[in-house]
Amino acid sequence: MSLNDFVALLFMTQVKMVMQLVILLCLVTSAFAAKVNEAYGGDITGSPLGIGIYQYSCPEAENIIFSWVEQAVSSDPRMAASLLRLHFHDCFVNGCDASVLLDDTKNFVGEKTAAPNVNSLRGFEVINEIKSELELVCPQTVSCADILAAAARDSVLLSGGPTWEVQMGRKDSITASKEGANNNIPGPNSTVDMLVAKFENVGLTLQDMVALSGAHTIGKARCSTFRSRLQSNGNSDGPYVNAEFVASLQQLCSGQDNRNRIAHLDLATPATFDNQYYINLLSGEGLLPSDQTLVNGNDQTRQIVETYVENPFAFFQDFKNSMIKMGSLGSVTQSNGQIRRDCRTIN
Repeated sequence: MSLNDFVALLFMTQVKMVMQLVILLCLVTSAFAAKVNEAYGGDITGSPLGIGIYQYSCPEAENIIFSWVEQAVSSDPRMAASLLRLHFHDCFVNGCDASVLLDDTKNFVGEKTAAPNVNSLRGFEVINEIKSELELVCPQTVSCADILAAAARDSVLLSGGPTWEVQMGRKDSITASKEGANNNIPGPNSTVDMLVAKFENVGLTLQDMVALSGAHTIGKARCSTFRSRLQSNGNSDGPYVNAEFVASLQQLCSGQDNRNRIAHLDLATPATFDNQYYINLLSGEGLLPSDQTLVNGNDQTRQIVETYVENPFAFFQDFKNSMIKMGSLGSVTQSNGQIRRDCRTIN
């Protein structure tokens, strides 16, 4: 064998070894990714969601989202609750597909004018700012639906609550449903039975409902949303009555233009994500009828509330798990979605 032949053989052997190493590395990485996704509740056979989706295509995505949310919450602490609520209202209508962000056009009716959303949802401009920067850094890569999910997580964290790995990979819808928003999103006057039915309709349990209701530990609500609480009495509130609290609400919401006046959902720690919301319920200080009904209307939900009062860590853990579960709604049926260039309009 000549020297040239030997060198050529050696080179080919090294190339083969490198290729085998690359193949092995890919297999290991793929298996590891699958295990991570599975560990966080992902359905690796049917769901496109996973951890680290943008690791190579847009590695700065989550940092950019967090930076904008941090800035927004610093300027307006109420924005944390608003961004969290945007994610909720999105996921309850055909899954987490950013349909809530679409503007009405001459030929299209979105969800922004639905009864639970109109003159109520906030934070659209924050999502638009995030999307604009992401389009400059990594065009048409990060979906608006993923931005909503990450912004919700960051809002909780910045308010003192827990954090979690947000599974990414959602697509943005090319449709919206005003009817779905009107019918599917739980209302502020809901009874326990109504709440359970709404949550079960999208695949969430009673336990999820009580845990996710804890999001009302931050944010505010208009007088018009808790009007029935102003007429509360012993018969309607059962054993959990707080006449002084009801009187304070009556005073706040009296006079002209009272529909647009707002009250803290949690008067004690209004900007802190903690378990105070559940403590308030046992003291008869749930602002919305749909809050107070958790202890007045059902023994099972009241027991869960009592657990969260005694063990805030249990609340944090259940809230994280339920947020991950809610965040995956509709992910299997998004094959016709897209990555919008502008969250307000379809490409």
